[in-house]
Amino acid sequence: MKTGLIQQHNTADAKANIERLTEKIALCADAGAQLVVLQELHNGLYFCQTEDTGFFDLAETIPGASTELFSCLSRSYNIVIVASLFEKRAVGLYHNTSVVLDSDGSIAGLYRKMHIPDDPAYYEKFYFTPGDIGFEPVNTSIGRLGVLVCWDQWFPEAARLMALKGADILVYPTAIGWSDADDKAEQRRQQDAWQTVQRGHAIANGLPLIAVNRVGHESDPSGHTSGITFWGHSFVCGAQGEILYQSPDNEEDTATVEIDFSRTEQVRRWWPFLRDRRIDSYNGITERFL
Repeated sequence: MKTGLIQQHNTADAKANIERLTEKIALCADAGAQLVVLQELHNGLYFCQTEDTGFFDLAETIPGASTELFSCLSRSYNIVIVASLFEKRAVGLYHNTSVVLDSDGSIAGLYRKMHIPDDPAYYEKFYFTPGDIGFEPVNTSIGRLGVLVCWDQWFPEAARLMALKGADILVYPTAIGWSDADDKAEQRRQQDAWQTVQRGHAIANGLPLIAVNRVGHESDPSGHTSGITFWGHSFVCGAQGEILYQSPDNEEDTATVEIDFSRTEQVRRWWPFLRDRRIDSYNGITERFL
């Protein structure tokens, strides 16, 4: 299967961001992509750097204007699109939600981000209610997508549950970057850890994986920090964690990558982790701390 990824530097002009995404989706489709994955909260800036009730005006319903647009693109190009939206479920109830548009333009399913961070420059708990759908793969015309979002990518339990429920691929729309206050060595350690833990999820579950991150510097509206430089580095890896494609750290990138799903079964025959799991001994995994 050919998978498209779009790593973009966004501005405050949502209309322009979406227009550029539309052009890049067309490029992926022209290159034969059957699946196109967009970065986390791709319509605008990453507004969670500060707590501001005015940003709730950015939220939209599902279905809504964005799902209508991306639905039309999915149907026109006969592709599956993984979009990422600030969902207004009700007044005072908002989620960080991935929407999967199937190749016929229908909404195949949703994933509401389960793990919500609350760190300097990532004040997501102010905006997002934790997801209540759980870790459920989305059935599409090209397979079962194990869609997770950003902070979810640090938790092996999330990837494992998607695998146990039959996901064919793990998909992570992402918005993560460096603080300018960290030195280059620390920045590199963070990025290496980010990629390594996800490659570990691919290996432990015998599944290919795609992570699509935003790129470029976005200032902190409050002025309390120097902002975030999103580190790009979007990548696709196979079921053994092998890197199939990797985007640059500091520039936009649109790519189409071929994934051989026949390798998943072969790798799981070589390394039958699911067979050898000691499910009789894992009771403590649901405790906060032992």
